[in-house]
Amino acid sequence: MCGIAGWAVHENGRPWDDPEVADSMARTMACRGPDDQGIWTDRHATLVHTRMAVIDLAGGRQPMAAEEGEEPAATLTYCGEIYNFRELRAELTGRGHRFRTRSDTEVVLRSYLEWGERCVERLEGMFAFAIWDPRRRTLFLARDRFGIKPLSYAQTPEGLVFGSEPKVILDHPAVRPVVDLDGLRVLFSMARAPGESVYRDIRDLPPGHTLVQGPGGEVTLRRYWHLEARPHEHGLKETIGTVRELLESSVARELVSDVPLSVMLSGGLDSSTVAALAARALAAEGAGPVRTTTVTYSGYSDNFQADLVRSAPDSPYAQAVADHIGADHREIELSTADLIDPVARRTVLRAQDVPAPFGDMDTSTYQAFAGAHRHSKVALTGESADEIFGGYSWVHIPDLADEEQFPWVAFEQWHPGTRAGLGQGLLSPAFKSRLDMGSYYAERYAQAMAEIPRLPGEGDEERRAREICHLHLTHWLPRLLERNDRLSMISGLEVRVPFCDHRLVQYAYNIPWAMKTYDGREKSLLRAAASDLLPEKVLDRPKAPFPVSQDATYTKALHQELAEVLADPGSPVLPMLDVAAARRVIVREGDDQAQDWLHRMNIEMVLQVNTWLRGLGDCLEL
Repeated sequence: MCGIAGWAVHENGRPWDDPEVADSMARTMACRGPDDQGIWTDRHATLVHTRMAVIDLAGGRQPMAAEEGEEPAATLTYCGEIYNFRELRAELTGRGHRFRTRSDTEVVLRSYLEWGERCVERLEGMFAFAIWDPRRRTLFLARDRFGIKPLSYAQTPEGLVFGSEPKVILDHPAVRPVVDLDGLRVLFSMARAPGESVYRDIRDLPPGHTLVQGPGGEVTLRRYWHLEARPHEHGLKETIGTVRELLESSVARELVSDVPLSVMLSGGLDSSTVAALAARALAAEGAGPVRTTTVTYSGYSDNFQADLVRSAPDSPYAQAVADHIGADHREIELSTADLIDPVARRTVLRAQDVPAPFGDMDTSTYQAFAGAHRHSKVALTGESADEIFGGYSWVHIPDLADEEQFPWVAFEQWHPGTRAGLGQGLLSPAFKSRLDMGSYYAERYAQAMAEIPRLPGEGDEERRAREICHLHLTHWLPRLLERNDRLSMISGLEVRVPFCDHRLVQYAYNIPWAMKTYDGREKSLLRAAASDLLPEKVLDRPKAPFPVSQDATYTKALHQELAEVLADPGSPVLPMLDVAAARRVIVREGDDQAQDWLHRMNIEMVLQVNTWLRGLGDCLEL
C-alpha cells in the first residue's frame, strides 16, 4: 500500500514549482510508503508517491509514466490493490499494450490509456489514484467503490491539490487548515455525508467517484458505481451456496502477495470465516499455514465482565479457531501502560488527522496492527460483514431500527452513556446549541434516504431492512474503513477487506431480510455459509465489537488527564465544555458508570479535541 499526493495547475494558474513542497509531502506520507518514494513533475503538474511494496517488489516504482511513440501519454501515482489485474493485463496485451513490469500499477496506467476515465468500471479491488494526462491537460482522480483507500482534494485559485490524507494536502502553502462550525458538526457526527471533511477547504472524493480537473480549471465529479435494487431469485440453499462461492473467490484473490500475509482474528464469525477460507486456499496451493493475530489485554480473560455488547473475551474463541484451522497464531497482549502511553495516543491522533471518541479502542487497534506487522506486511480482516449481513444490535431492536433516523444514532440516544451523542456528553449546552446536531442529522438522513434504490412492492420490513443496509454501507462503513486504513498504514501494514468485494455486496444487498435472518439470529445466512469451516462455539457466538480495557487504572488515568485540562486556563477545549459536568465525572471515578466505555468516550473526545486544537493554532473560525 502507498501514499499519493500532488497538484495540477490549470492554464490560467500560476505554476507552483517549489520542490520543497513535494519533498515535504513525501516526508509526511513516509509511513504509508516506507520502502521507496518518488516525485514526478512538469510545468503543469507534480505527482508524489511513497511506496509500500507488495506486488512486483522490483518493478512497481512510482510515479509511473507511459509513452505513446516518443510522446508522454500519462503519468500515474497509485495506492491500492487490483485483484483482477492479471485478467486485465491479458486483455490489454491482446489489445496491443506491452508491459515492462509485473505490477498492478502498470495495469491501472494501461487501462486508462485504453479505456480513459471509464477504466475504473473494470477495476476490482481497493484503490485511489491520480493520473496526469499531458495530451488533454487534465488531472484524473479515482477512488474505489466503497472508499477502502482514502483520497482528499482541495480546490484553489491556481488549480487542485490532492493527497491520501488531509495532512499531506496541508503541506501545500495554498491550503490552510481552517475549521468552522460546519467542520465541527462533521467532527462530532457519526454519519457524515460522503465527501464531507472537517477542514473547510478540503473535500473527500466520495467512494465510487472520479474527478477530472480540465485545462481551464473546471472540475467534474462523476459517480461510476452504486448499489442496485434487483429481485432476488435464489432460494435459501442456493443463496447460501452463492454467498460461500463469492466469499471463497474474494478471499483467494486477496491472498495474492509477494510479501508475508496474515489474518486479524478476533474469534468472531466474520474474521474467523476469513481465516478459515484463507487457510483452505493456501493449503490448496501447497502453502501455509495461515498466520493469525489476536489482540487482548493483560488479565482481560481472567477478570472479564460482560457488558451491553460483549458477552465474552475474544482470546478463547480466537485460539479455538486457530487450532481448528491449524494456523500459525500469535496473541498480542497489551497492558494499561500501552493504552495510556502518550506517544501512542498522539500517534493515533496524528494518523487520523482529527479527533475520534474511541480512545483505547483506537490505540489498541493501532498497536494490534503494529504487532501484526512484525511478521506480516499484509493482513486480511472481517470488516463490513455486519453491514451486509445485519450484524449490529440496533438492527434487531425494532424500536431503534424503525426510527426515522440513522439506527446507530438512535442507539446512541437510547444508551445512557451517549444520549447526548457519542463523545458529546461533556459539551456545554450553549456550544451544543450552536452545533445543532439534531438538524445536521435530520438533513443528512433525508439526503441519504433519497439516494436509496428500491424495489416496488416490498413490504415494510423488507423496505426498512434495505434502507438500513444502504445507510450502513454509505454512512457508517466509510468511517470504519478510513479508521482501519489510517491505523494500519501508520503501522506499516496493508489491510484488505474481503467482505467489501463489490460482487458480494451487490448480491447480499438484494437478499431478503427474512432470508438473512432465517433462523432468528443475526447474520444467520453467513453462519450457514461458514457452517463447515468453524468450531460450533464460534458459529454460535453472538456479535461482539472490538474489545476495550476494563482496567479501572485506565479510567483513573483518563480522569487525571481531564483534571489537568480543566486546571489549565489555556486549554483550548474549555470554551466548548460544561466544566461543572466534567468535574462531576472526575469525582465519580470509582462507580460503574465511570468505567463504562461509552461513558468513557466523553472524556476521550475532550482530551483528543484539546490536543488537536493546540496543534491547529488560530485556524478555528467560529
